[in-house]
Amino acid sequence: MRVAIVTHVVRHNDGQGRVNHEIARAALEEGMEVTLVASHVAPELLAHPRVRWVCVKPGKWWPTNLLRQQVFAAKSALWLRAHRSEYDVLHVNGFITWARADVNTAHFVHSGWARSRYYPFGIGRSLWSSYQYVYTRCNAWLERWAYRRSRVITAVSKKVADEIRSIGLTPGNRLDVIYNGVDTQGFAAASGDRAKFDLPADAFLLLFVGDLRTPRKNLGTVLEALRVLPPRVQIAVAGYLPGSPYPEMARKLGIADRVHFLGLVKDMPALMHSVNAFVFPSRYEAMSLSLLEAMAAGLPVVTARTAGGAEIITPECGIVLEDPDDPHALAEAVARLADSTDRCEAMGRAASELATHFGWTRMAQQYLALYRQLADGEAGRRAEAPDAAYAQ
Repeated sequence: MRVAIVTHVVRHNDGQGRVNHEIARAALEEGMEVTLVASHVAPELLAHPRVRWVCVKPGKWWPTNLLRQQVFAAKSALWLRAHRSEYDVLHVNGFITWARADVNTAHFVHSGWARSRYYPFGIGRSLWSSYQYVYTRCNAWLERWAYRRSRVITAVSKKVADEIRSIGLTPGNRLDVIYNGVDTQGFAAASGDRAKFDLPADAFLLLFVGDLRTPRKNLGTVLEALRVLPPRVQIAVAGYLPGSPYPEMARKLGIADRVHFLGLVKDMPALMHSVNAFVFPSRYEAMSLSLLEAMAAGLPVVTARTAGGAEIITPECGIVLEDPDDPHALAEAVARLADSTDRCEAMGRAASELATHFGWTRMAQQYLALYRQLADGEAGRRAEAPDAAYAQ
C-alpha cells in the first residue's frame, strides 16, 4: 500500500508532528510506501528506502502564519493532484491542503475555540487581538470546508468529535475517534533528578507544560492559585519563554521564588519524574500530549473540563475542574494532593495504569487499519451515520 501524509512537520518532538511520525514509522514497519508532504521531516525517517519526502516550504517572506499556511495548502495541492496515481490513501490534518483527503485528522477545532466563552480575542482590542480573531475565523471556515471534502474524519478526542458534529457535517461524513498516543514505557521507566533542573528538594512540586505566550493554556490561573497555597507548594514551568508575560506576573503576585521557569526541556520524562503532580487547566484543548505523558510518568493530574483529554481522567487518577478560570477551586484541588502523600501516590499509580491503554502502537495500528479499509474500497460500500461508533 502507498500512503501520502500531509502535515507541516514530521518529527519526534512536535505534537501533531509526533502523531504523524509514529503513523509513518508503523506504516514502514508493515511494508507500506510512505510519501511525506511536509516542510520538515525527521532524519531517521528520511533514511528509510520506502520514504519519499516532498518538501513544501511556503517561504519566510510571507508576513503571517495565516498567509504561509495558504501558500503551503496551494503548493501541496498542486503536487498531490499531479501525482494522484502515486498513492492509494491520502491522510491530511485539518485544513492543510486544498486537495480532497481520504483521512482527515482533527487535532484542533477553530470553530470550537471561537465559540468558547473563554475565547479572548476580538476586532479592535489590539492589533494582535484583531489578527488572532481573523486567524481563528478564517481557519474555522477552512476546516469546515476541508472536513466536508474528506471521506473519513478522525478526531483525537470525543470532545473534538462533538465539536465537529456541531459544524453541521452532511450525513455522508464518517467520524471516528482515535486518541493520540504516548511513549508509555519511556515515560514510566525514567528517573527523576531535581538537581538536574535546579529544583528545590523539599518542595511539593507541580508541573505545567505548554505555550507560555498564549492565554489559552492558562498558566495565569495556576499562578493565581499558587499565591493562596502554602510556600512549600511550588511549580516548574516548561515552555518557550521569550515573549511570555508570566515571569512578570509571578513577580507582581509575589511568588517569583516559587515559580521555576525552565524554558524548553529536552528530557521531559526525567522532569516529570522530578515533580509530584501535573496541573493543566487549559481553556481549550483538543487532546493534550503532555497530559498523556504526565499520566504515563505516574503523575496525578489536575485539569479542567475544557481541556481535551479530561474525558479520560477518572477520579482515581486526577481531578477535573468545571471552570478553568477558578483559582480557588484549583488551589483546593492541589491542596488535596499536597496534604496527602498517600493519596497523591495512589492517584499517580492509577494514572500510569490508565496511560498504558494509549500507547503509540495502538494509535498507529488504528490508522493503518483505516488505511487498509479505505484502500480496499470497504468505506465506499458502508453507509456510516454521523454518530458512527468511536474507534477506540
